[in-house]
Amino acid sequence: MEPILTNVSISGMTCGHCVNAVTEELTSLKGVDDVSIDLNAGGISTATIKSHMHISDAEIGEAIAEAGYVVVANEA
Repeated sequence: MEPILTNVSISGMTCGHCVNAVTEELTSLKGVDDVSIDLNAGGISTATIKSHMHISDAEIGEAIAEAGYVVVANEA
């Protein structure tokens, strides 16, 4: 089965600590295999989530909110 890649735009991230906090929350979701984040300090950062099962936008949004940030847009 091919991995599922989901890109999420996130606002409010400014540093490595932000990246670590979001990565930790997203990797704790069931089905997530890997998370990579392209940090755009003070702008819109992009998280790419690689998973082996579908993860709802709501689950992703809640995990990012738990880390203290806001989802701007999701795209599969």
